[in-house]
Amino acid sequence: MNRVIVEYAKLTTDILDMLVEKYPDGYDYSNVISFKNAKGETVKAIEVRTDETIYLVKISDRLEQTMEDYAEDEDSFDDSDDIDLEDIEEDED
Repeated sequence: MNRVIVEYAKLTTDILDMLVEKYPDGYDYSNVISFKNAKGETVKAIEVRTDETIYLVKISDRLEQTMEDYAEDEDSFDDSDDIDLEDIEEDED
């Protein structure tokens, strides 16, 4: 299974859909995962999964507001800003 770390700026509408579906009322402390990245920095993220990929979405101040805005008006989000695979970190099990 692939693990993909996604930054707020690289969220796609597909990942936002999964986040809003899994956390319709927002996330709380019990949903947060902490881990060390390749640089030894502590990263906090929330997780969503597909059959093939685990997405770890880095927490930022703007993430929850974006999830709320997206849940209210999905049409205002542009899917053309999909993530570039070169801009994400990937680990394979």
